Amino acid sequence: MRNKYDAPYVLFRDGIYYYVRRIPHDLTTFYSVKRLCFSLKTKSCVSAKRLSTSVTQRLDDYWLGLRLQNMDIPAIQLVKTDDKIAEDTTPLLSDALDLYLRLKAVGKDKVFVRTANRNVGYVIKVLGDKPIRQYSSSEAATFRDWLIKQSMSMRTVKRVFASVRAVVNLTITEHGLDCVNGFAKTYFPADEAINDRLAIPKEDITKVQALCVEMDDDIRWLIALISDTGMRLGEAAGLHMDDIKLDEPIPYIDLKPHPWRSLKTKGSQRCIPLIGAALWACERLREANDGSSLAFPRYCNKQSCNANSASGGLNKWLQTHVPDGCVIHSFRHSLRDRLRAVECPSDIVDAIGGWKTAGVGHGYGDGYPLDVLAKWMATFDPSPRLPK
Repeated sequence: MRNKYDAPYVLFRDGIYYYVRRIPHDLTTFYSVKRLCFSLKTKSCVSAKRLSTSVTQRLDDYWLGLRLQNMDIPAIQLVKTDDKIAEDTTPLLSDALDLYLRLKAVGKDKVFVRTANRNVGYVIKVLGDKPIRQYSSSEAATFRDWLIKQSMSMRTVKRVFASVRAVVNLTITEHGLDCVNGFAKTYFPADEAINDRLAIPKEDITKVQALCVEMDDDIRWLIALISDTGMRLGEAAGLHMDDIKLDEPIPYIDLKPHPWRSLKTKGSQRCIPLIGAALWACERLREANDGSSLAFPRYCNKQSCNANSASGGLNKWLQTHVPDGCVIHSFRHSLRDRLRAVECPSDIVDAIGGWKTAGVGHGYGDGYPLDVLAKWMATFDPSPRLPK
């Protein structure tokens, strides 16, 4: 379908509405492009016009701020200078971010870097790029309120603060500074909208697994694999074919980090026995493999693993077959509930799911042998293919 403008800055193309607007000439130095163009993520003309109006207003406000920054301030010579502030030699927040990424981003994926840049960028946008000593607790509260006004959930706000705190704390420690982290003790009000992700009921898991066998494609293999292993989506989507051990006495996944996909924590590296639908999915992966070294090349290559793309597609299909509020990650919650139901010891549950187990002693030794993990997983899987 040809491109069509249905309203100012609204472009209709290929069934989707886009926001398209040229950058004003006097602001081009602030951008790396000459024109903004991004999807409004709607097929509704009414919604697109409403979203366009909101985006236009926010852009106009932001651009006004940029223009005011470039204006000479009247009577600036009459403003008192705070000698203490002027002589502050503590690193700027942007410098603290550079240090944090240089030390912490080694071996991490691009999502880690992007998240740190985005969260610190929020602070600089709202409070300015200042020496870290100068951020006060009252300014942190102002920043919290700004995040809430952006329609972020309290869980997301807390994650942003945790990221910023980590950046500032590292710089304080590395430079041996005698100052307080202004983002350390911010109060967060209760968020009534917070709902923990739901576990998928057992009968719905069975139904979804049956549909996966019926449809029998790589998307359904990925869902089936997660349904009976409780792996995180990124962990499963980034598997190498050599990670799948089907010819062993106990078939299992040897989950470990790869250059294209890291793991969330050190404890996430583990061996997971294959049972039921997960075992079927891995057998189908091997049968259908066309020589690719990656288990799911649709979502993964040797440079990166696009778990976000996988999440959107899988959840869209899954939502029609599971209760409201359940997503692909809900299988992980379900695995824990299924193991609880058979009175599996909590530290074995943690070993299977890659959750952190409290206590120093749990870090000693090599962990549980595969046959012990398989014994407990077999208690909720009637599959005769798993050795007893």
